[in-house]
Amino acid sequence: MFPETRMRRLRNQKKIRKMVKETKLDVSDLIYPIFIDENIKKKKPIESMPGQFRFPLNDLKNEIKEIVDLGIPSVILFGIPRKKDKVASSAYDSSGIIQKAIGAIKDETDDLIIITDLCLCEYMDHGHCGVVEGESVLNDPTLDLLSKTAVSQAEAGANMVAPSGMMDGMVGAIRNALDDSRFSDLPIMSYAAKYASHFYSPFRDAADSGYKFGDRSSYQMDFGNINEAIREVELDLKEGADIVMVKPALAYLDVLYMVKKEFGVPVAAYSVSGEYSMIKAASLNGWIDEDKVVYETTLCIKRAGADMILTYFAKDIARMLKTG
Repeated sequence: MFPETRMRRLRNQKKIRKMVKETKLDVSDLIYPIFIDENIKKKKPIESMPGQFRFPLNDLKNEIKEIVDLGIPSVILFGIPRKKDKVASSAYDSSGIIQKAIGAIKDETDDLIIITDLCLCEYMDHGHCGVVEGESVLNDPTLDLLSKTAVSQAEAGANMVAPSGMMDGMVGAIRNALDDSRFSDLPIMSYAAKYASHFYSPFRDAADSGYKFGDRSSYQMDFGNINEAIREVELDLKEGADIVMVKPALAYLDVLYMVKKEFGVPVAAYSVSGEYSMIKAASLNGWIDEDKVVYETTLCIKRAGADMILTYFAKDIARMLKTG
């Protein structure tokens, strides 16, 4: 008790504060999302995400070099195809945009872990994450397409696949398909607890993945639920997920904490487009110090239990860590 106990003793000096810091960010925690667009010839700004771009294949080289030079260990790829249809055929085309992008990145470097977002919404003409009948998204027929896409991405050289469609049984179907195709060593990062969040709007602009009817609440989770998230994660782990993800991150730190505490497995958190754009907007208006808020929010995501963080601020954070 005071005055014998003085908590400020360990706060008075910067060097001591650094010594006793409980949670620390490292560049190895970061995964950087990249949007690759088959329809453009030069990089295109994403208006709702200042500082982010869609890249054509022929303009990836400098971006990849910058990421590697900053020491960021991993990227996750999102594709915008030239052709969209009712069966997402461009998703599993061996000459599809993501398959080509994997090859282009491998030609530049072997230093990046290439994760592929394994979803169908960007490739469907209706914008939903699965096969549609009327206005219903069908679960089981979608599994076949996800499995074909996973194998196609693995054959192209992906180091990890990340199924994000929230279809029941998707991890098991993908695991079986990969194993049957001799990719038993390829890890799966499952979007296990993905909420039907309103924080995704800028992403839909970025990935051209807006839906033509309804919403995604029949397959993504209600943001009032946490027990459901625990059940989803447990099922995905039983089906063979190697890493599980909570998405979004910042408004779902309680979910992230619970998942890490309950299962003790590698957990990823996706700091989504809406989180990025809100910070950017406040910064551009001079209302916050962007670097300090980015560092604080990202550190809080790690403190809550994330072993890896998907963030559009990855390059900025890497620069901060380099300069101290």
